[in-house]
Amino acid sequence: MNAVNGYTETMKVCENIKTIREKQGLSLQELAGRTGYSTAVLSQIENHLESPSLGTMVRLAKALHVPIGSFFNREETEPFTIIRQDERQTVSRFASKEGVNYGYTYESLGVGKKDRQMEPFFLTLEPATLPSDASSSHEGEEFIYVLEGAIDVTLWDHTDVLSAGDSIYYESSIPHRVQCHGDSPAKILAVIHP
Repeated sequence: MNAVNGYTETMKVCENIKTIREKQGLSLQELAGRTGYSTAVLSQIENHLESPSLGTMVRLAKALHVPIGSFFNREETEPFTIIRQDERQTVSRFASKEGVNYGYTYESLGVGKKDRQMEPFFLTLEPATLPSDASSSHEGEEFIYVLEGAIDVTLWDHTDVLSAGDSIYYESSIPHRVQCHGDSPAKILAVIHP
């Protein structure tokens, strides 16, 4: 995937968030009250100045009372879904229109399945051009399985390195950060139960 396609997919996600909010007749201020994010942050997301992290999308979906998959522009009407490798929508996480990379791309693996209780994602973690010590927290649980490479996982003040074949399962309400370990990309399967 090239950066242009990643930016295009992120634009679609951002546009869908804005469309859903507007269809529900919510102002940015009302959505800010539901999510805890400032109106400035929400405006940056909706105007493609910052792409939302997975944790942010979980919180936005909960606040808008929609499944995360609705941000990916695919109806959720079937009791099962098959996502072929060449059909996956890749979204790059960037900090601005200039494309400063936060260090990962993600692909939803569950879109199309109605009444989902969990959200599976395939993530590629790369060394970030804009390293961050910021943690994420939201309701639910997360499971991560490392497919390739190694990742740093921080839960509160505990930091660990997980390598291919390792996994972790934790409460998402714990302040957490997951990022690439070292200079080589890592690939992981992440399952979020919002």
